Order: sequence, then structure tokens, then C-alpha cells
Amino acid sequence: MPFRTRSAYAFLAPYLLIFATFWVWPIINSFLISFQNTRINPWKYSFQANWGRLFYDPAFYNALYNTLIILVIQVPVMIALATVMAVMLNSPLLKARPLFRFAFFAPVVVGEVAYAAVFRLMFSLDFGIINKLISAVGLSPVSWFDNANAAMALIILAVTWRWAGYNAIIILAGLQSIPDDLYEAATLDRVSKVQQFFHITLPLLKPIILFCVVLSVIGTMQLFTEPFLITNRGGPGGGTETLGLLLYRQGFTSLNFGYASAIAYTMAALAVSISLLNLWVGRDPK
Repeated sequence: MPFRTRSAYAFLAPYLLIFATFWVWPIINSFLISFQNTRINPWKYSFQANWGRLFYDPAFYNALYNTLIILVIQVPVMIALATVMAVMLNSPLLKARPLFRFAFFAPVVVGEVAYAAVFRLMFSLDFGIINKLISAVGLSPVSWFDNANAAMALIILAVTWRWAGYNAIIILAGLQSIPDDLYEAATLDRVSKVQQFFHITLPLLKPIILFCVVLSVIGTMQLFTEPFLITNRGGPGGGTETLGLLLYRQGFTSLNFGYASAIAYTMAALAVSISLLNLWVGRDPK
């Protein structure tokens, strides 16, 4: 092996060692643990204890259903909103554009505990500002934390608020890479702004939007913070419990590491499958 190659590997060795110790080995080990019954001492191999349990565990199906509901509703709404926000932020008519870009991106840098506490206060039944506004227009206050549907809507709203601006900035970067000549030529041909958006902007933004969709799918499949902090660990009655929260409950509350590992690999498989499906649907026709 040439000296330069050996030197390169020598410099990479500390990183590769840390990567193998804290990433590769835990991934392999958790897969092996998923085939063991960790409710007994010593642990023993048992496929049925974990993987078999996934097929008849109502808690798993409830968490899977809640996760898919959030995925189907929240991700399209957020991506559509982020696209509109990006177009507005890219408009030359908008004054103080850097300030607005920072404002839309700011929710990502807000601490998770802090923003969850704010949402709990805002949607409180007794003194929350949202219920006060609802009462001001003559409607009955909503018990956001005691009704499963309302709690799910709150989770979707919170996740959208937090990540829409982040995706808007990514889409904005894609918008700024589109040549202005295309819009100028379309304007000379008397193509309306709406037609330009649907026939120029959206087709050229498709790879960027697909990238945001894949990131959002992966993030939604492991959603944990919002149901844990905002709706009090997936309440009411498991109405907002996600797969990420179920994994936490099995692994760190029940100490059933084998079942938690099986759930983790199921989450990863679902995230990869749905992401590949999105990429296949959004591929360019040949």
C-alpha cells in the first residue's frame, strides 16, 4: 500500500473507530437483540417474543395508525405551505427579505421543551389564548388535551409550525437556482404568473420538493418530542402515541429492549419503503 494511502487511513482511523463503536456495532447489536426475549434472565432467542408480537399487539397498531395519520395529513400540508412560503420569500416585491427568512426558520432553533410548554399554554382549556379566541367568535372552547382528535390536530399543527419554515428555506434555495431567463421568456409570451408557477417553477422544483418529502417522512416515522411533551406521553388514552413514543415506552419504561429493537427496525423499514415509493412516484418519465 502506498505511503500516502496509509497516511490517509491513519488520519481516518480515529473517526472510523468511533463510528464503528458507537454507530455500526449498536445497529448490529440491536438487530440481534430484536430476536431475543429480554423479559427473562438470561436472555434467550425467541422470534415470537418480539417479531411475532408485532402482528397481534394492539398498542403497535395504534401507534402505527397514529403515525400514518400524521404522515398522510401533516407532510403534504407542510410541503405545500413551505412551497408557498418559499415563493413569497423569493418575491422581489417583499421588503426586508432576510428578516422574514430568519423569522420563518427560527422555530427550528427554538428549544423543544420551551416550544412544547408554549403550545400547552396556548391551547389550555381554561386560560389558553386559542380557546379565548374561539370563545370570542361564539364557539365552544375545545378540550385539546382530553379529546383524541383534537390532540392529534394539535400535534399536526405543532409539527407543521416547527418544520414548515425549515423546508421553505430548502425550497427557496432551489427557487434561486432557476434562471430568470425562463420567466422573462414566459412573460414575453404572455404567460400568466400562475401558469409560470405550475409549468416552470413546480417542475424545476420537483427534485427539491422530493428531497423535503423524504426528509419529512423519515422525521415523521420517528416523531417523539411533540406527543411526549405536548400531549403528555401520547395522551389522551394513547390517542397520539406514535411509533417513536411506543419504542421509548417499551425500551426505557418497560425495559423490554428486544421488542423496542423490533419496533425500531420496523420504523426504519417503513421509512425506507415510503421514501422509495415517493422517489418512484416522483421520478422523471423516460
